[in-house]
Amino acid sequence: MNRKLIALDLDGTTLNNQSQISQKTSEVLTRLKKEGHIVSIATGRPYRSSRQYYAELQLDTPIVNFNGALCHKPTELAWESQYHKTLNREIAIDMLSLRKDMDIQLIAAELRDSVYVDDDFVPYEDFFATGKSMSFKLSEDTLKEEPTAISVFTGKENQQAITDKIIHRYGDAVEVRTWGGLTPCLEVVAAGVQKAMGVERIAQVYGVQQKDILAFGDENNDYEMIQYAGHGVVMNNGIDELKAIADDVTDFSNHEDGLALYLEKYFRLN
Repeated sequence: MNRKLIALDLDGTTLNNQSQISQKTSEVLTRLKKEGHIVSIATGRPYRSSRQYYAELQLDTPIVNFNGALCHKPTELAWESQYHKTLNREIAIDMLSLRKDMDIQLIAAELRDSVYVDDDFVPYEDFFATGKSMSFKLSEDTLKEEPTAISVFTGKENQQAITDKIIHRYGDAVEVRTWGGLTPCLEVVAAGVQKAMGVERIAQVYGVQQKDILAFGDENNDYEMIQYAGHGVVMNNGIDELKAIADDVTDFSNHEDGLALYLEKYFRLN
C-alpha cells in the first residue's frame, strides 16, 4: 500500500466526548506512523488548545489550525512551507456589536499564540490549555493586530441566525464555519480559508498524491477537506450534509473508537 497522509479533525472525530484521545486511538495511530504513514491534525482549534494532543500523539508533522488559516510545523518554527492567513482587525472589533441582540456566550479574537476575549465565560475545559497568561480583554483599545480567527460561542439553536447576520454584514470578506463537537462554536476566518488548503500544503511537502490522502471529520468545517481527500471519511456522529459527500462513514461514533476501528479495518491491522 502507498504511503498515506491521514488528516484528522479533533473534536467529534479523534477526541471522544470527554475531549480525550482513547488508548486504542493512540495505539492505532502510533502503529500507522511506524508503518510509514503520515498522521497530521487539521482542526478548527487554535494551536494553544490543540498542542496537548499533538504532544500526546508524539507528532512531528505539520498541523492545520483555525480551520486552515494557519499551517505550521511546531517542531520547526522556521518551516519554509508554513502560511498564516489573518482577518481584518476592523471586522473583529465590529463583531462585538453582535452582543446587542444575539444570545452569545463568548467572542474570542484568536491570534497565533494568544487570545482576546470579551467575557469570563470558559467554553470548554481546555480552552486555556496553556494557562491564561496569553489571554487578554478584547476591545478596540487592546486588540492591535489582525487576528487569525474570531470564535463565537453560542448554542446550536442560535448559530444559523448569527451566521446569517455575519454574512449579511461582512459579505465575501469572511468564511463562517461550525466546529466544537459538544461545544458549539462559529469560527470566522478570512474568505477562502478552509482546512483543505492546509492538507494540500502538507501533501505537497511530503510528495503525497491526492488519491493517497485520507481525511476524517464530522462537522461543517470539514466539508472541503472531506471533498478534497482521495478518501474522505465522516464519523458516524457527523452531520448529514457531510455524509452526503463522503466516500465512507464510520460504523461507530467518536465516543466508540470509530476512528481507530475504521483505520484498523482500512489498513488491515488485525
